[in-house]
Amino acid sequence: MTDFLFALIGAALVSNLVLGLPLAADGLRKARTRMFGPAGAAIILLAAPLGWLADQLLRTFSLAHLYLFVFLPLLAALGWAVQALAVRLRPSSAQPDLWPLLIGIGLGAMLLARSLEQLSAVLALGIGGGLGFWLVMQLFSDLLTRLERCDVPARLRGVPMMLFAAGLMSLAFMGFSGLGVAWAR
Repeated sequence: MTDFLFALIGAALVSNLVLGLPLAADGLRKARTRMFGPAGAAIILLAAPLGWLADQLLRTFSLAHLYLFVFLPLLAALGWAVQALAVRLRPSSAQPDLWPLLIGIGLGAMLLARSLEQLSAVLALGIGGGLGFWLVMQLFSDLLTRLERCDVPARLRGVPMMLFAAGLMSLAFMGFSGLGVAWAR
């Protein structure tokens, strides 16, 4: 049970999947975050266990080298299904170009899940990673909204300020890295 809890907190706070990936600057605007946060959380939640199960199945037949060839089409279908479900639930905030970003997020979760040994750790990665992704997307969107209202020098507007904000957020989330060590004592 403690392994599940450590993996859950680690995926949500310490090894955050958003801050480890290149930022898609246009994906972080408020209108897109409403759809991108929950859709990214859902793809992480589904891709991690599916990737792990596919890896275990391929290893039983000694076909582990075909992992990406098997899982990428499954991931593409999963990304399309998550986006279609999100559009069906909220047609007003439809974002048809989220599909490639969702596949990239799912690929990262799938590759992280492949290295884990127990299904409980993989489920914790999916749940914690999805919630952490949603949390960081919402925090970053709120931060960008506040920065748009501030008087920022002209040379720092846009991408430079986004990079400063992402760097500060990653430093803030690195503060959680000692959390697992403190609980283990």
